[in-house]
This record gives sequence, structure tokens and C-alpha cells, in this order.
Amino acid sequence: MTDLASLLDRFDNIQLGKSGVARQQPAAHKPLLVLLALGELRRGNEAVAFHDLDDRLKALLKAYGPWTPNPRPEYPFWRLQNDGLWKVRADGPPILPNDQGDARRRDLVEKHARGGFEDDVLQVLMADSRSVGVVARRLLDKHFPDSLHQGILEDVGLSHVAGAVTAERRKRDPEFRQKVLMAYEKRCCVCGYDLRLGDRPAGLEAAHIKWHTHGGPDDVPNGLSLCVLHHKAFDLGAFTVRDDGSTIACSQHLSGSTNVDWLVGFHGKSLRKPQSSEYLPRKSYLEWHRDTIFRTPEREL
Repeated sequence: MTDLASLLDRFDNIQLGKSGVARQQPAAHKPLLVLLALGELRRGNEAVAFHDLDDRLKALLKAYGPWTPNPRPEYPFWRLQNDGLWKVRADGPPILPNDQGDARRRDLVEKHARGGFEDDVLQVLMADSRSVGVVARRLLDKHFPDSLHQGILEDVGLSHVAGAVTAERRKRDPEFRQKVLMAYEKRCCVCGYDLRLGDRPAGLEAAHIKWHTHGGPDDVPNGLSLCVLHHKAFDLGAFTVRDDGSTIACSQHLSGSTNVDWLVGFHGKSLRKPQSSEYLPRKSYLEWHRDTIFRTPEREL
């Protein structure tokens, strides 16, 4: 019998594709599809046509998935069936996968393919109004850094869902933030922001260079002291730090008419150094961020 606890285990064990350096980093295509489907379920849609999800899922993959100029929403839409959580139905003859086992996007559109959760999954999600939020939070905690959670929830229509409690996470070092902020003298290493409320830094955070959800350790060389805005921009891949460990590089995808210099103005500039060379960002973590998260290409100087 499927209950919420066993369902969470099944979502924990979703088979993830690979991306990044030599395709070694787990990609969150399926979790993003599940989150989008949970949002649709909250709106009363138990099954959703691929052509209705196509553009929305592509936008999510571009914003929060591993960087690629041409994301393929048809892959997670079809492959999630292999995890026993999702089913795809279409009009007419069955959709025949290609040699790689994937459905062709054209077939999904022309045959009006519809995707939805398997019956036992749907039963658990519908039994308690909090279940959708619990599953959503579990997926967020497992696959994405905290700075991106609210944005993803808003984009999939779950920003006010009930029951979105924090799931059990991989154990973290409670002193990580304090150590990183101390290393950078309690200021943003990009812009120098150092506002305090009394004796406490306000709006200053310790960012993981290699995400904690992807095996990044709670060590100072895997951390940067960033203001809230630069932390989110870093996790979105709007900028990175070159392998020299000291130079800021901004993405060509950055644009805007207001305060764009808040970030682009730091392109090619030096990152503020930590107090000791032992705290300098480690090259392997910077390479991970550049190859997996950063939205290439880099701007020219």
C-alpha cells in the first residue's frame, strides 16, 4: 500500500540524467516536471497535455536546470514513466520511442500526449491537502539550493501551498555560514555590502560554490560571502568566478534597463579576497559551477 512516507522514498529515488563536466552532474529535469505537475494538480488538472506544458517546462529548465541552449522538455515528460510515478497516454496508435528510448517531440504534440501521475501516486496526493506541499518541499530540498526555492514555487504555482514543510536534509555544518562570513570579514565579496542590524549581518549569506544538494561540502573553500541579491544571481548562473579564483565573469544572457550595472559592472573585476589564502575558493568547485550552473557564454570585456 502506498502512503506518503513510501511515496517520498520513491520520489527520492528518481533516476536522474547527467549533465556538466563529462556529464557527471545529476540533472534536475524530472524534479522540475514533477513540481510543475504538482502545481497543475493543485489547480485540478490530473493530466496535462504535453503541448500545454512544453513552453512552461522549457522555461523552467532554462532558468533552473543545468545550462544548455536548447533544453528538451520531451525527455523528462517521457522518461519519468521509467520511475513508476508517471504515465503518458496519447490518441491513436501507441507512441513508438526512437533508438534511444525517447519519444519524438512531434509525436507527443501530434498525438495529443497527456501526462499525469500514476493512480497510486495520485491517490496519496489527493488524500491530504498537505501532501502536495510535502512532496514539493522534499524535491526542492534534495535538488536545489535554498536561494531558488521561492522562485521555483512561484513559477510552478505552488507559492502558497499548504504543508510545504522542510524535508529532512543531508546533515549540514551549522557553523558553515559563520565561518564563511568571518573569512570575508562579514561583507559581500562581490560588492562589499556589509549592512548590520545591531551586531548581526543583515542580508548577507554564505553561498555554496558547488551546491550542497550536489555533494558540495560545508568547507570555507566551497563558500562565498554574498549579499542576498548576488547569492541568488550566483545560484542562477548569472555570474561565476573564473578558475583563477579571483575574477568575476558575467553571462551574456544578463539584460535589463534598470540597475544592470549592479552585476554587469563587476564583470572582469576582482573578487574581494578572504582573510587567509587557506579560505580561497577551490578550483574544482569553481570548475563545477562554471560548467554546470553558469549561463554561458561569458561577456566580453
